[in-house]
Amino acid sequence: MNRNLIVIGLIASLACTTSCSKPEQKTEIEENIIQEEPILYTGDNSATSLDWNGTYKGTVPCPRCEGIETTLTLNIDLTYKLSTHYFGLNDALEEDDMGTFTWDKTGSIITLEKVSNGPRHYKVGENRIWQLDMNGHIITGNLADHYILTKIQ
Repeated sequence: MNRNLIVIGLIASLACTTSCSKPEQKTEIEENIIQEEPILYTGDNSATSLDWNGTYKGTVPCPRCEGIETTLTLNIDLTYKLSTHYFGLNDALEEDDMGTFTWDKTGSIITLEKVSNGPRHYKVGENRIWQLDMNGHIITGNLADHYILTKIQ
């Protein structure tokens, strides 16, 4: 009899724990990222088909300065170095971030971990990458072409 009560109690507490939890709100990019299991892609994508590792460079628009020179190095071991230099604002204003990055489940977008300031999502293409907005969407409009970094090595 005591055994049955213990089993019923465990089942009731498990049901209460799982049914009372509030689902977390995640961005579109975060929903596509799988971090605990290795990603097994079923087709061609940027992660498997492109020579994506290397250094990319470009100058992206800046509302408060003349432009942000951005250099992003992606390493085969899924580490990165992101360097930014703000033209015309303050020559001493340079930032370097280093850390790891993850691919989304489609194998086309990376997310940089530990970025101190600014966007951290990029779409990877053939010899270039697109800086995405803060929500992980492609930037559109007249300046869209200015958010492309080109591979230099």
